[in-house]
Amino acid sequence: MKVAVVGANGFVGRQLSVALVKAQYDVIALSRRAPEIAGAEGRSVDVADEVALQGALGGCEVAFYLVHSLSNQDFRAHDRQLAEGFGRAAAAVGLRRIVYLGGLGHDPESEHLASRQEVGTALASGNVPLVELRAAVVLGAGSISFEMLRYLTERLPFMVCPRWVRTAIQPIASADMVRYLIGAIDVAPGVYEVGGADVTSYREMIAAYATARGLRRRRILDVPYLTPRLSSYWLDLVTPVDRRVSHALIESLGTEVVVLDQGRTDTAFAIEPMGLADALSAALEDQALELDHDLLSRESGLRDGIYTVRAVAPLPIGASTRLDADLERIGGSYSWYGLTFAWRVRALLGRAIGEDWKLSSPPELVHGAAVDWWLVARREPGLLVLRATRWFPGEAWFGYQCAEHELVQVGSLRPKGIPGFLYWKIL
Repeated sequence: MKVAVVGANGFVGRQLSVALVKAQYDVIALSRRAPEIAGAEGRSVDVADEVALQGALGGCEVAFYLVHSLSNQDFRAHDRQLAEGFGRAAAAVGLRRIVYLGGLGHDPESEHLASRQEVGTALASGNVPLVELRAAVVLGAGSISFEMLRYLTERLPFMVCPRWVRTAIQPIASADMVRYLIGAIDVAPGVYEVGGADVTSYREMIAAYATARGLRRRRILDVPYLTPRLSSYWLDLVTPVDRRVSHALIESLGTEVVVLDQGRTDTAFAIEPMGLADALSAALEDQALELDHDLLSRESGLRDGIYTVRAVAPLPIGASTRLDADLERIGGSYSWYGLTFAWRVRALLGRAIGEDWKLSSPPELVHGAAVDWWLVARREPGLLVLRATRWFPGEAWFGYQCAEHELVQVGSLRPKGIPGFLYWKIL
């Protein structure tokens, strides 16, 4: 079956596209900037251009609509117009079904949640059957909601928060959200409420994230008169997420977003979603595994809670082969890191706070082999990625790639609490 993912460069869109490819669907990934997703055909299209949209959707049976424009000034009117135009384009090309990811909340007062539901109404008013999945926070590294939770918990051992931290919320793991979206291809059209196994609050989510990261308990003081607007300004100081999007999300946190009709969803979908603790652990582990694979493609800077430094050095002709052979002999000494004295001092400081670094060189440099205080996460000809073990500042990655004319070296750190943040800044 040929399916289109509209908004494929977004957090959910990319994960959904990858999962559909694995499930052997013929995937057309659509976004304003053509997505690069292995196994999918990326196409560049502006959803506001109905003619171009019809061309991009041609031959598809199902389209997943994952478009939201929170960054626009009048995003409610803009999103309604886009949804109406998409409905007309979908009908013109003969789509069998539209699957839309909307938002939970009954009679929401926030602009964000109201807009999500208005889009569902606009899509349903067309001539193509619609499955609307309404969800709350999606927990996965890279989603705006998860990154807000990450930065607040990692950087603030003590917080002054408004009453909305006690509002009921039913978050869902990103893996479960993708399973529901794919399952929506075969269920009866209509609105389905989806959520994880636990009804919780933002306050409890902060505590659960701290536990998942091995951080000390975060202390929270509720202030009844701290408004969502003031909260959003405070959030700007602490987190690097997109301000326009985070402000809209903060406004919606005063509305309870929980599943009220679980029976209807359970009848249609044979899915048992995971609870909060498992969802947070899965998000962190999935991110680590992704970094094992994609470290050498990362650019310098901060993205999704991970700091990266990338350096490139030119190589003489023929040097890459010799350099790759040298990588086979790493470990067992501080000298191969460079700045030997600095690394010795670092090891002594780490020992004072409980780290146990031991120098070792494996007989063969293969996946999972121990190299000093690292494990081999990826080894291919001309390429090596190491993941640090037992680091007090957080999880670290170190990688080399020997190209024909250059050596690429990338280092990344996922900091753990304030010590990790300060460690990176000092480094």
